[in-house]
Amino acid sequence: MNRRKFLQLLSASAPLLLNPPKLFAVPSTDARFLLVFLRGGYDAANILIPHSSPLYYETRPGIAIPRPDPANKNAGIPINADWALHPALKDSIWPLFQQGQVAFIPFAGTDDASRSHFETQDSIELGQPLTGQKNYNSGFLNRLVSTLSGPIQAISFTDTLPIACKGPAAISNLSLTGKKKQVFADRQSDILAEMYQGSALNEYIKEGFELNQAAVQDMAAEMEQASRGAIRSKGFEKQAKLMAAMMQDKFNIAFVDVGGWDTHFNQGGAEGQLAKKISALGNGLNVFAKEMGPVWQKTVVLVISEFGRTFRENGNRGTDHGHGTVYWVLGGGIKGGRIVGDQTRLTADKLFQDRDYPVLNEYRSVMGGLFQAQFGLPEKALAQIFPATKPKNMGLL
Repeated sequence: MNRRKFLQLLSASAPLLLNPPKLFAVPSTDARFLLVFLRGGYDAANILIPHSSPLYYETRPGIAIPRPDPANKNAGIPINADWALHPALKDSIWPLFQQGQVAFIPFAGTDDASRSHFETQDSIELGQPLTGQKNYNSGFLNRLVSTLSGPIQAISFTDTLPIACKGPAAISNLSLTGKKKQVFADRQSDILAEMYQGSALNEYIKEGFELNQAAVQDMAAEMEQASRGAIRSKGFEKQAKLMAAMMQDKFNIAFVDVGGWDTHFNQGGAEGQLAKKISALGNGLNVFAKEMGPVWQKTVVLVISEFGRTFRENGNRGTDHGHGTVYWVLGGGIKGGRIVGDQTRLTADKLFQDRDYPVLNEYRSVMGGLFQAQFGLPEKALAQIFPATKPKNMGLL
């Protein structure tokens, strides 16, 4: 970056981020941090299942994961008296959890209650206070890199550089996406249309197909937009190997986003759309852990999403935009195998606006605590990364 460009960025900065950050800590050359952003708002309540909550089963008659039962392969995997894990993660995340290499943080997220994919994603990636002037050229991961001294290399495994990585520090990006496939197949519609051709119902059938196709395309378009060009969970295992190879050898800090989590309809329960996506994600993360080799011991992976989804299922056997969600923390050296952070009983009176998980573990505090522990950053340095935020130490490192 040349001097003129650097000065232009500084002149556009918000007051709280106007001055270039000071270098505070020299992390171990083996320290690694990967942020996995699930774009679209994944349904956390069907991944970390609140099986002790009667409300969960009352409000999800079509998509709830069955209570833990050794005789039922579709039942949740019991973690403790309150929580269970989706059975699709039995062979990937569950073994890591048992080894103390995975922890979950329920009731996590941002205080942004807009329920807008784009506004909330931007807000999280900026990492700045919700009120006041925003600097869209200053993402929190870039500020982290700028704050650290030593041989720091950062990369974003994305088509374009995300907001979280924008700023004066040099962060490269590498696309992992392939060619997009046609979303819809018309074969079934063509067969049915042929059956009714020439009959009195022909026009009604044709109109019904058109309306249905338009509705499905609208939903698919929203999901695509919410993903913002992120890679899909399908094939994530192969992409995880590439990321591990690059992070094991060179890069300390990395970002990747995975799209397709906006499950408004036909979400499924133990099986179905969400189960397939979460299975692919779990397999990819498990492969990443193995491929990192000895460096896995000094690696932290944080899985987040812009928000959770409604506690109640909707009329399309899906879920709508919510608020609080569940974060995952993975790493060979973390003190996992448990559920951490502030929690509450899931009864109707505890839901946010009578519909969503509340946020009890604000994302900047959570990340601040992780950064403080992993990189040895003092609170003065953390204030540059997450202004007006007190780090929350959950004892994971």
